[in-house]
Amino acid sequence: MHRLPIPDDVTGFEIDADVRQDLKSLPKTLADDVARNLVMVARLLDTEPEEAYNYSRVALRLASRVASVREAAGFASYVTQRYSEALTEFRAARRMTGRVDLWPVMADCERGLGRPERALAMAGEPEVKQLDKAGQVEMRLVAAGARGDMEQFEAAVVTLQSPELASSAVHPWTARLRYAYAEALIAAGRGDEARDWFAKAAEADTDGSTNASERLAEIDGIEFVDALDEDAEDDDVEAAETEAKPARHIAKDEIGDDRMIFEDEEDVEEFYDEDDVEIDEDYEDEAPKRTDRD
Repeated sequence: MHRLPIPDDVTGFEIDADVRQDLKSLPKTLADDVARNLVMVARLLDTEPEEAYNYSRVALRLASRVASVREAAGFASYVTQRYSEALTEFRAARRMTGRVDLWPVMADCERGLGRPERALAMAGEPEVKQLDKAGQVEMRLVAAGARGDMEQFEAAVVTLQSPELASSAVHPWTARLRYAYAEALIAAGRGDEARDWFAKAAEADTDGSTNASERLAEIDGIEFVDALDEDAEDDDVEAAETEAKPARHIAKDEIGDDRMIFEDEEDVEEFYDEDDVEIDEDYEDEAPKRTDRD
């Protein structure tokens, strides 16, 4: 089997304890190998998603019957907009564990496949009531996004109106919920109301999960200069050189730009289940990737 390089400092023990427990169903050497690949997936998912995807495929070939592996492969496919693959992996993980926490992201995969009506249908299923508060908020975000996909902009606004939105308490999902509401208001032609919600989103966004501050500044007509912009530095030098000349001063407040192939699978054949990677017939047709998902 073709493997990918893994740094020596990656031991496999960096993964969560519950994932490590999940891997105990495998022989120890194989479990360690899979764990190291999963560590690489986690390390690269945000910064180099395509590389993370490649490592996830290695882990999947090694241990396709492990729920944590299927889930990791699902997220790697999801962030690289391979929504059909992601949906298959999430379904497999859910089938193995019986958990419902993947329900919102599964619904969002339906959006990614150009099937917002299926995402809305999932938002009304009994599984939603089994989600914790964060999961329910996430499901509401997906449902509102699906409404937007269908150009039902006022309905998207109404979908996001909830006690969680009205609350002054700040939770990990608060900034994203307020931001989504502001965007929904703009799409519905209610830009004056949107400004206040971008401000509230920026106030709650302590980890930079949204660009609410930039959107707020854009609405207020505030422009920024990148202090590290080389062009800006060149302009400063030029301005200094011409300072003594009788020229009209011009103040600038912004400087613009003015699938993995495996050679030998015999060693992991007993751990690989072809049935696990089949897609239900109803979900075989994949729509073009969506590039703008609110």
